[in-house]
Amino acid sequence: MSSMAHSTSTEASTRRRSGRTWTSAAGSLALAGLLSGCISPVALSDGRYTQPIGNAPVISNETPYSEPLRCMGRYIASLGMVSPRIAVGRIADYTGKEEYEGGRKVTQGASLMAISALAKAGVRQVERFDISVSELELKYANNRLIADDTASHAFRRITAGSIPGSDYYLVGGITELNFNIRSFGGDVFIGDLDPTDMKGNAGVKLYVLDVALDLRLVDTQTLEVVDVVSYQKQILGRELRAGVFDFFNGNIIDIGVGERALEPIQLAVRSVIERAGLEMISSIYGVGPEVCADAFGPAGDPLGEDLNGDGVADAQDLQLQHRELPRREPWRWVSLRGPITE
Repeated sequence: MSSMAHSTSTEASTRRRSGRTWTSAAGSLALAGLLSGCISPVALSDGRYTQPIGNAPVISNETPYSEPLRCMGRYIASLGMVSPRIAVGRIADYTGKEEYEGGRKVTQGASLMAISALAKAGVRQVERFDISVSELELKYANNRLIADDTASHAFRRITAGSIPGSDYYLVGGITELNFNIRSFGGDVFIGDLDPTDMKGNAGVKLYVLDVALDLRLVDTQTLEVVDVVSYQKQILGRELRAGVFDFFNGNIIDIGVGERALEPIQLAVRSVIERAGLEMISSIYGVGPEVCADAFGPAGDPLGEDLNGDGVADAQDLQLQHRELPRREPWRWVSLRGPITE
């Protein structure tokens, strides 16, 4: 009788523990469902299972050199000068670095970034990067298949000399992507000898990589390389973490937080392209960089030199520096106020 009572008590205790386990599991699942948001097993009236998270607005893709580029464009327009026509060719990735799962580590859209950079400076451009549609249109027009006015069925005529040529074209490539130029890390653990007292730990890791670009500006008619720019930019990555471990009223508390951040590699490529474009444009126009030094902001031009000792490479330093920029032949440029003289 005693053995039977003990068995019954054991089974009841097991059922209670099992019930608590299932209740705890159900509560955990319910909490996970609440944390993950509302998800319907069937499509809702709008055709979706759930509402996607995130509401960040679309913003302009800017770098520290976007405003100086626009400043240069405004300055040239204020002089009444008409820029040369520039075509952007292939700016390829020559680093050879690939992801483990496939694909390149560096953007393949450097040419598109260069086109955007020149557009910010108001440079006149002619399309040479992707002319597949134009070639097809020309082929159809040559076969009299395209009509600009479908009502009259007048076919499009091909006129000699209707496509303007370029004065210069921009080509080059992304030539370097160097990982872990230098890294640093540290960990700390704080706590006394009593195992029941609070313990804490923290750690930090820093690492640096860089990307480099080589661009050249070529005279379309003579194929003379009139300007070459080679720039690099370092990229910073960091990892921070901290944790606390303690016993509280018979319960164990273990809390950990952390953060990982890396400067966008592709945005670094865009920044290098825009800085190289600014350098080439100022050289083409034959103007000093001091005209847009203030557009760099309080930090000044990182490529400038602090000559007056105020801690910032600003317009005053560039005026003191008197950096000589190459001038193009006067006949190359058209000015609304007359020819440009040396």
